[in-house]
Amino acid sequence: MNALKILPLVLLYPAAASAAETDGWWQPFSAINSGDTAWVMTSAVLVLFMTLPGLALFYGGMVRKKNLLSTMMHSFSVGALVSVLWMLIGYSLAFTPGNAFIGGLERVLLNGMSLDVAKEMVTVSPNAGSVPEAVFMFFQMTFAVISTAIIAGAFAERMKYSAMMLFSGLWMLLVYVPTAHWVWGGGFMSTGGVFDYAGGTVVHINAGVAGLVAALVLGKRVGYGKESMPPHNMAFTLVGAAMLWVGWFGFNAGSAVAANASAGMAMAVTQIAAATGALVWLLCEKLVGHKPSALGLASGAVAGLVGITPAAGFVDPKGALVIGIVTAAGCYWASVILKRKLGYDDSLDAFGIHGFGGLIGAVLTGLVFNNQIFGGDAVIGKQVLIQLKDALTTIVYSGVMSFVILKVVSIVCGGLRVERDIEREGLDLNIHGERVE
Repeated sequence: MNALKILPLVLLYPAAASAAETDGWWQPFSAINSGDTAWVMTSAVLVLFMTLPGLALFYGGMVRKKNLLSTMMHSFSVGALVSVLWMLIGYSLAFTPGNAFIGGLERVLLNGMSLDVAKEMVTVSPNAGSVPEAVFMFFQMTFAVISTAIIAGAFAERMKYSAMMLFSGLWMLLVYVPTAHWVWGGGFMSTGGVFDYAGGTVVHINAGVAGLVAALVLGKRVGYGKESMPPHNMAFTLVGAAMLWVGWFGFNAGSAVAANASAGMAMAVTQIAAATGALVWLLCEKLVGHKPSALGLASGAVAGLVGITPAAGFVDPKGALVIGIVTAAGCYWASVILKRKLGYDDSLDAFGIHGFGGLIGAVLTGLVFNNQIFGGDAVIGKQVLIQLKDALTTIVYSGVMSFVILKVVSIVCGGLRVERDIEREGLDLNIHGERVE
């Protein structure tokens, strides 16, 4: 935890990498593998598809009709905002040489990321040695987009649009970017040996904890726990879940940043965990006397997908089965039982599924990994401790920083919540001047 004490100072003075550090990123066209490039390009589009329109529909179907457009706009607006911020400075701070806590400024405005047709040269990131840097940059941009968009599920139906936008931008830059560097950009977690293939820590724990903090700071929706708040359209949610499921193959298998055997195994275990999670959630509903629900089917599939995210490149099919079972059961408990017992209003279970599921997946990765799959020599006991340490570090950092950002945004925007009358009437018409008929 000592790293957390000095991290804010490091963030204020990011290391500016010298030009010489990225000069070596220029490679001949012959270094580019067309198969790898085609797969990563496809994966990037699949991950963007998870947010636009996947997550928008998944969340939109679960809210009340009066807030449908507002909820869907969160995903679309965040997609636009984060894309621009990633281009301006996010990518540079996450993936260029810096120090153990933050990257450098060499790629601000994507300066230096280019190609020279006459010389047949193109920049290539060391993180993806056989694809153009522009493709890798875009692939990682889509991760930043969905990570930030996930949070909105926790404060749906009650947050000001202006506050949501400001919070999302600051959170992406001050929370997501540093953790992405820690794990994938050469930071202290990657050198410490953490297993996080596609974002169990960086994406799901990070966003889920931020969502929980936001839900607690904003407070419950008007009438929560006292009046019925039925989902507007479960068909939207099922379609959105299906888009997330399909897009997740780009999320996990694409993280191999190559069309290779690792990508193939990641694809297989992703399907196994998702399918297992869906069935286990339905079983949980049956065991407590409920009917099998569309929401349960969708939630279970997403829970399984969240759980396999950190493990996709480290486990075999049997490990994926275990992860699907345990993660879905754990997320059911967190989303249904724990939330009801503690009384917080995580509207669309951003924490219950992503935060809690990400934590389960991160820990289980350290238990059920198979060294043969990735050519490693990890030891279970030691790896579990590494997974726990880095997960807890992320929880603390995301929780504290999210709280601070929310307080700053509240001051700037004159509060985080819409007025009580607006909340009762609905955000669509009052905030956006539109509504679903």
